This record gives sequence, structure tokens and C-alpha cells, in this order.
Amino acid sequence: MNSKISVHKIVFVVLLGIAFPVFSDAQGLKVGNPATDGFSPENLHRIDSLFNSFTKDHKIAGVCALVARHGHIDYWNASGYSDIKNNKLLQKTDMFRIASQTKAVTCAAILILYQEGKLLLDDPISKYIPEFKNPVVLKDFNAKDSTYTTEPAKREITIHDLLTHTSGISYPVIGTKEATAIYRKANLPVGFETRRIKLADKMKILGKMPLVLQPGSNYTYGLNMDVLGDIIEIVSHQTLADFFRYRIFKPLGMNDTYFYVPADKQSRVSKVFTADKQGLQTLENTTNDTSGISVDYPFVKNGTYFSGGAGLTSTAYDYCLFLQMMHNGGILNGKRILSPNIIRLMRINQIGDITAGWGQNKVGFSFEVVTEKGAVDAPWHVGTNIGGGFWGSSYWLDPKSDLVVQIWTQGGGWAYGELFNKFRAMVYGALNE
Repeated sequence: MNSKISVHKIVFVVLLGIAFPVFSDAQGLKVGNPATDGFSPENLHRIDSLFNSFTKDHKIAGVCALVARHGHIDYWNASGYSDIKNNKLLQKTDMFRIASQTKAVTCAAILILYQEGKLLLDDPISKYIPEFKNPVVLKDFNAKDSTYTTEPAKREITIHDLLTHTSGISYPVIGTKEATAIYRKANLPVGFETRRIKLADKMKILGKMPLVLQPGSNYTYGLNMDVLGDIIEIVSHQTLADFFRYRIFKPLGMNDTYFYVPADKQSRVSKVFTADKQGLQTLENTTNDTSGISVDYPFVKNGTYFSGGAGLTSTAYDYCLFLQMMHNGGILNGKRILSPNIIRLMRINQIGDITAGWGQNKVGFSFEVVTEKGAVDAPWHVGTNIGGGFWGSSYWLDPKSDLVVQIWTQGGGWAYGELFNKFRAMVYGALNE
């Protein structure tokens, strides 16, 4: 778009004395005093200018961020547009497609069943989905017609393999080139789904597909959390949406998190943007996109595909409730979701010496785990947990600094990496202790 983008600011509470919106939900997080929580309010407020520079200069359509310390919200702001085509400003309570940030919720859900004795982490997944019995591994692949040969896997896939992306299962569209071609022929979804299909049906098909690696041998980002979602449905006798709602969202007060957003809230869902020769543009209806990537999936009425790896839409505030619960060792405002000992499993290295594809860092259950070598590259500390989503969003939990931090866009784009790195530096630069 050619019109100049006006600056959208939500001014900082301690500088102008204006309070954040009051949430009626007693489960919510309280707004803190940044100075009392160890921040320089002036330095923290400079993040506003960073965001405004990216949205004003058309590098990013809109960005929302939230920083919590000691369990208090010390920064929460939005800049730019939720709909750049119609000049609709982004609000900090707007909703975002969080894509792979769904994975952490799915891991928490499977661990709820684990702590209740309903499954074990070393269970073979064929115990729950028989189609995964006797898995095979890809041996030779013909790119011309997507035919292939296989060899037997050395062992079965376990729930632990799924939790750590070491199962050998890949992704459609964004996975290995071999898996992308094979999965496309099998009509397997990536998780952004508008069709009237069921998770269980697609996971049965996935169970017959070849693995790209031997189970437990290496890290491959894939449909693992979708398989876990199916297992949750089988064990709990509930849809994944209902399990999330009653076991996680309602207890935590997450009132704006859904697989399919209700009609009366859809106007709050930020548009996805993309960059082309004309600058930033709203990404329009892609339901029939041959890549399998749709932006319309949150708007399906009575949707049926609950992707444990990619399907949720949420707000920064709602997701902060979930992250703060994780950061607190499984409890928030008296509502215990998981035991501290179970939470520990999510937050520590679970892959040993395997390389995860993130430089020096390792993997827990869904979370990336910062190592000593990984902490050299950024101001966060050893043991920090990191995650993010396909549409340009990131979060981290730093136990030493007692930080829960999020930065969200809808589209990311070429400038997102620079924005994220500068934001991270400024968050830590604002800490006085």
C-alpha cells in the first residue's frame, strides 16, 4: 500500500499513569510496576519506538508483544495494523493464528494423561493407533513420480519420540522434499484445515507412510503433535478441542483460545500479510491454495479437524496465562494443571547428543532448550525455553530472569528476524538486575 502508515501506540502505564484494561476473570494476570519488577521503565518503553519504526516503514504490518516478570505484566503493546488493506489498527487484545505454538499445549495435554497414569511415555504409539504397527523407513525415492522403496524400522515409534520430534515423521509442505511429495499424494494436511475431515482418519493414513529416519535416531520436525492429538482423543474419549477447553483453557481463564473462532470474535482475528513488489499486502483467501496452506481455517463454522501441531488461534494475553502456568511449575492462581516434576520433563534436554537443527540448543517436549553454548549467542540464560509459530510469532521462558515473553505478527516476513533480535536485546537491556 502506498499511503503512509500512522503510528499506533498504546502508551506505557508507568509513564502516563494510564491503567491497562481490567479483566474480570479472577484467573488473570495482574499488571505490574516495571520499576518494582526490576525494569527501567524508560528503556522498556523504547520498545514502542522499535515496533513503530517497523510498522511505519512497511517492514511489518502489525506486531503485538507482552513481557511478564515475577508473574506480572510489565509490557503489553501493539503497533501497526490487523488489516493493512482497510487501515484497521492492531489492538493488543486481537487474536492471532499461533500455528506451532499449539504444540506446547498438546504436550501439556499428553502429560496430564501421563501424570494420571493413563499412558506411559515409552508406550509404542501402535498401542493406540494400530496403523503405526511395524513402521518402515524410506530407503530410495524417485522424485519424478514420488515412488519409493522402504526398509523395516529398527523399532516402533514411542510417545517420547513424538514429544521430541525424533519419530522420523516429517511434515507436508514444510518437511523434507521426499515427505512433502509422499504426503501430498496421500492428501495429508499440514494442520491449517478448512475441510470437513477428522484427525483420526488422517493419522491412520500417516501411520502407513514411510518414516524419513529411524525412530529415535535424529530430529525431524513433523506431524508428531498431530499424532499426539489423536492419542489424546483416543485415551480421553473427548475431542482435542474439548480436552483443551475443559482441562487447560477454562481452569486458566483462557477465554479467547480456539481451534475455530466463534463468529462474534472473528473480527478480532488479525489478517495475514505478505510482502510483494507493491509492499505489504493482506494475504487473501487461500482455501484452495495448492500448497495446503490456508489462512481461513479459524473461520470455519463447526470445524472438525483439531490439529495438535498447528490449529489454535489465541491472544497474547491468553497464551501468557498458559506460559505463566508452565513457568510456575504447572500452577496459576491456585489452578494446578501439571505437577512441577512433570513440567520439568518439558523444559529439559530430552534428546541427549542429537542435534536439533537450532545451532547449539537442544529440545525438551516441544520447547527448545538453551544450552551453555546457545546462551553465548543471546542474553537469555541456560535453561531458557523457546518456541514459535509458522505465521511469525515467538515466545520464551527464562527461569533465571523470571521472564515470560512473547512477540507476535501475522506473516512475519523478511524483517521478522531483525525485529525479534532487536526486541530480545531491548527486553534484557531494560532489566536492571
